[in-house]
Amino acid sequence: SRRISDRLDALEEAGEDPIEGAYRLEVSSPGIDRPLTRPADFADWAGHEAKVALKEKRDGRLRFNGELAGIDAGIVTIFDKEGVEHKLPFDAIDTAKLVLTDKLIAATVPLSIEGADDMEEEGQD
Repeated sequence: SRRISDRLDALEEAGEDPIEGAYRLEVSSPGIDRPLTRPADFADWAGHEAKVALKEKRDGRLRFNGELAGIDAGIVTIFDKEGVEHKLPFDAIDTAKLVLTDKLIAATVPLSIEGADDMEEEGQD
């Protein structure tokens, strides 16, 4: 966000105004129930619940909710609530996001630093 702001300031100082009128630049993190936008996201968050919407119907459905099983060769695998496996081409996905669950919260909690002062560095006697 700082780099974007600095670049906009530099353009303005050079006499170029990419945005007419006053504006406020706000940048935020995607949040815990983040969107899944890259193939790696589907691998990284395997085992977590997600909502997937397709560009066009597949198996008579546009939306699939369930546990991600990962991605292989461009095919995302998701198990719905009934345990039925669905294989969805990554390119057919319109939007996908994680569902906020206790499991997701536990997976994203920062590590505790408790006891860090008592740890010995490797190689010290």
